[in-house]
Amino acid sequence: MKLLTSVMICSFVVILTVDCFSLPRFSLRAKNKCIDCHYNPTGGVIRNDNGFFYGQNLLSMVSPRSDEFTMSPKLNDNISIGLDYRGQFLYSQSKNRADFQDMSGSIYTNIMLSKKINIISRYDFVQDIWEGYGVGHIFPNNGYVKGGAFQPYYGLRIDDHTAYTRGGDFSTYFATGARAGLIYNPLYIEAGIEFGFYISNFVFLTASVGTNLNNQTLTKDPSYTTRLEFNPVIGKVALMLGGSYAAAKVPQPIDLYGGFAGIGYDRFTLLAEFDQSKNLTGTGIKSNYLTAQAAYVIIIGLEAIVRYDWMDPNIDISNDELAHLVLGFEFVPYSFIEIRPQYRFIIEEPNVDNNAVVIQFHLYY
Repeated sequence: MKLLTSVMICSFVVILTVDCFSLPRFSLRAKNKCIDCHYNPTGGVIRNDNGFFYGQNLLSMVSPRSDEFTMSPKLNDNISIGLDYRGQFLYSQSKNRADFQDMSGSIYTNIMLSKKINIISRYDFVQDIWEGYGVGHIFPNNGYVKGGAFQPYYGLRIDDHTAYTRGGDFSTYFATGARAGLIYNPLYIEAGIEFGFYISNFVFLTASVGTNLNNQTLTKDPSYTTRLEFNPVIGKVALMLGGSYAAAKVPQPIDLYGGFAGIGYDRFTLLAEFDQSKNLTGTGIKSNYLTAQAAYVIIIGLEAIVRYDWMDPNIDISNDELAHLVLGFEFVPYSFIEIRPQYRFIIEEPNVDNNAVVIQFHLYY
């Protein structure tokens, strides 16, 4: 399958679903920035007051009435807590059996030392991963400096690690040693420093340097990551355009280049990302990666989901491409409880019976 065919399939998927979905779909849908809902300026980890209110009252079919049951993530005026747990039921044609699996389980804390300084931490007790860093908003227009152990800001960072623009299929990687995605998967943490600048109300630039803490294929040489995002709002339409660059060693020097785009209108959102790596899968080898994800908000608390992932591990070799087509729903029956039933088509040549049925469970606070 060539790149042109992949792009046409992605476009066809978008037309069929009429609505789109991908992180950061919430910011596009609400016409906000990541920092509007998270203490972490690049999104993810613990939610601030706005993010907690959004998750409690605007995502679910049913939410508790504040006069009947009070909920708050705050232990006091300065300390907040949060959590995320993800597990899944998986039936694989290739294994011809069903499994229950832990995916991740994180506990968060945020300590406000002042209005401009936060200390954020995360411990994933399933994957045994720590994050801990301070964020100081010391630059104009809420710009910041971040220092500690954290995930660099590259690409769209959707929350499913099987996307090839994230870590790809870990089972393939551990079984064969063949890399099936980019290095910045949800397990990747590095110790370093990051700067973020809001050049205007709709231009956001970040740059970081650090050393990886848990990726065994990377050296301890510094990795460099930068990302530029434009997110203007034109009337009722929210747009996103941007690009990312990263450099690291595995142990040969590697370069990652990526571009992403999105549009949001009412219930309609669309995000897609395309990346190219150099030397990641081998010296002198260039690889391409593509992800597009779509969703339609049927009613509040229920979205229909389509995601297409495509990867060409060596652009100089024909018929070595891999692809995923994921069809499913995101169901939020009650505040902070999410269920994701999915059917995953694995597309490769020659064809193999390795499709899968997945039901993911997500609890968050």
